[in-house]
Amino acid sequence: MDAGSASAKSFLQAHPELQFVDLLIPDINGIVRGKRVSPSSLLKVFDRGIALPASIFAMNIQGTTVEETGLGLDIGEADRICLPVADTLTMEPWQRRPTGQMLLTMYELDRTTPFFADPRVVLQRILERFSTLGLTPVAAFELEFYLIDQENISGRPQPPKSPLSGKRPAGVQAYSIDDLDEYAEFLAAVLDAAAEQAIPADALVAESAPGQFEVNLHYVKDAVQACDHATLLKRLIKNMAYDHEMDTTFMAKPYHNQSGSGMHLHVSLLDETGKNLFAGDADAPNDYLRWALGGLAATMNDAMALFCPNINSYRRFSPEYYVCSAPTWGVDNRTAALRLPGGDPEALRVEHRVAGADANPYLVMAAVLAGIHYGISNRIEPPPMTVGNAHEQHEASLFNNLRDALRGLGQSPVMEDYLSRAFLDVFVACKEHELTEFEMTISDLEYLWYLHTV
Repeated sequence: MDAGSASAKSFLQAHPELQFVDLLIPDINGIVRGKRVSPSSLLKVFDRGIALPASIFAMNIQGTTVEETGLGLDIGEADRICLPVADTLTMEPWQRRPTGQMLLTMYELDRTTPFFADPRVVLQRILERFSTLGLTPVAAFELEFYLIDQENISGRPQPPKSPLSGKRPAGVQAYSIDDLDEYAEFLAAVLDAAAEQAIPADALVAESAPGQFEVNLHYVKDAVQACDHATLLKRLIKNMAYDHEMDTTFMAKPYHNQSGSGMHLHVSLLDETGKNLFAGDADAPNDYLRWALGGLAATMNDAMALFCPNINSYRRFSPEYYVCSAPTWGVDNRTAALRLPGGDPEALRVEHRVAGADANPYLVMAAVLAGIHYGISNRIEPPPMTVGNAHEQHEASLFNNLRDALRGLGQSPVMEDYLSRAFLDVFVACKEHELTEFEMTISDLEYLWYLHTV
């Protein structure tokens, strides 16, 4: 019996009450899909895997297969084999019926060749390039989200009533302890459930809008695992909110007059001795950090469709909400796209602040690491450091809409080199399908403006 099967057997012995196991695989949008099986099937899954259609990675945001990807009817909706991801078998704390969960990754039918369209596979192939250099990325995400009421107003969200006061918040103070108190039971439940699932979430802070919070994850030395943590944490937060008679959204911009929700990624590099290659003086970055910043700045526009994959994603970008529209960097400067946090010089790292909370963590990580590797490999110098308000000093130069961003991604030789042409074609096809449907839909605003006036 291999280590995986042995761990599954131990899990079943430790949880005789178990009724179901959810087998999870994040799609190209970061939406978790999969199957629910009985505990009696778990050892078979470890032994032989489980069949799921390749078209899981050809779905748009609505869960419809995009035939232009070539992964649907063109291949007869054929299956591939999904195998367990090591050390992800845990219980789901929110379930009334005892239920476990486990992540999967997709392979070809030979069970040894990773499937090209699985975002986890895309990221792993980029990590192989770092391994060749003897380098290990160390990473962690910060995720912003909104608590919202389970009842919407004409399809639009509203903040939930406070479980403490019964009042619906109209405003909030960033980092307010009082606002944390209002939702203390829910927030404590999130951290407790995260600990139970070995997800290293260690802090929750109130952000600058009603019902908005940020959760921080610990640094880990496995970039794929960092994405696993972010993906599973999003699922956990949603389900714990339901348990507390609330809902959540990771939509990039749910309210037009409030801050959007971002997915900030902190990353540094370790050499073979475990030394942080970025360590040193943030105001005078060493070669590796400088080249990494250069590569990230040079590829930022190429990867915008990965950082901001939805139509709504681009509504986040606004100077008053600390979302930069140019490839800038600065020291402890939250108006810059790339921030070098102050503090311990030995822990110096890059905080990438462009992606929205609606992005796929695996693809955000892949794009960021591709930029870092590209910069180091080609010794690319960054633009001058920005001191002060980046919005006042730099004109917007990043793509500000999904159509231009998809065109930039599809035509990028750098992204093609790192992510593969086959993957880019699938991703762009899925997102262009969504965009076309959106643009063909007549909005309420159009009726308001034009129905009786033209």
